[in-house]
Amino acid sequence: MSIEQSQLPTDPLNSEAGAPAAELKRPPGPWAILWKKFSRNPYAMSGLFVLLFFIILALLAPALTKYKPDAIDMMFPNLKPGAEGHLLGTDELGRDILTRLLYSARISLIIGFSVAFASVAIGSIVGAISGYFGGWVDTVFMRIVDVMNSVPTLFLNILVLAIFGSQIKYMILILALTSWMSIARLVRGNFLQLREMQYVEAAKAIGVSSWGIIFRHLLRNASFPIIVNATLMVGGAILSESALSYLGLGIQAPATSWGLMLSNAQEFMLIDPMQAVYPGLCILLVVLAVNFIGDGIRDALDPRQQVTKSRRRLDKWRKNYSKSGN
Repeated sequence: MSIEQSQLPTDPLNSEAGAPAAELKRPPGPWAILWKKFSRNPYAMSGLFVLLFFIILALLAPALTKYKPDAIDMMFPNLKPGAEGHLLGTDELGRDILTRLLYSARISLIIGFSVAFASVAIGSIVGAISGYFGGWVDTVFMRIVDVMNSVPTLFLNILVLAIFGSQIKYMILILALTSWMSIARLVRGNFLQLREMQYVEAAKAIGVSSWGIIFRHLLRNASFPIIVNATLMVGGAILSESALSYLGLGIQAPATSWGLMLSNAQEFMLIDPMQAVYPGLCILLVVLAVNFIGDGIRDALDPRQQVTKSRRRLDKWRKNYSKSGN
């Protein structure tokens, strides 16, 4: 072998050369980019940790306490925090407050996530059909949205729950049916823009059905803003459930929720105000955590945030360069 041949670079695809094959790195996908930006937001990550903490506590509630949430012990009512066997004390009926907080987290989180999921499903379907087909279909669906927006939500919730009862399924149903309209308008606005894209025309040209274009192409491209609004709707559903339970129209005993605990504690504010502080603090932390998560996802999806950061870094570099030149 001549010197010239020995100096040639080794072909990475030639297995006989003995060199390891070159590994081509796959570019990160949109979800990986989203997580990278999201993880750099301290508020969003703290909100995620707090929400996961409450979810874990709710799932492990039977293992974390030996009491039942509806176990009444009239021998030990209104015990102060730190009493023997009761870390946070007991309520007016001798029920362990910590146990009721853990089991209340189950109810509140189930209602919050279920309402958000149902609202997103209904709103996405309505908005997708309305925005893609347009015409009289768009007119009919948007008039339905206008009618639903004109109905007093709180009074409708109270009416339905007073007639059908305060079971969880009815609460999830009525809260979902009164909160899907914003998602529908959001999806419709995105579809009005996306349906004019060239890949939609290409899909039509190769024979893809309208429903295939809606659910396989357009809805996927409109998923990020839907996710942002879905996270914010979780907190809104938890607040709505707490308000209805506080008014006595939500979850009823023997079940328990944070709103019901607040309703029961208002009669004993002068005796033991901590009975109201604990569930109120749980509601505050969970709703704040969900809002932080939604804001973090929104910032990660907003291209203007990246442009602003790049401009700041450029301005900082120019400032340092000018100082070093002087």
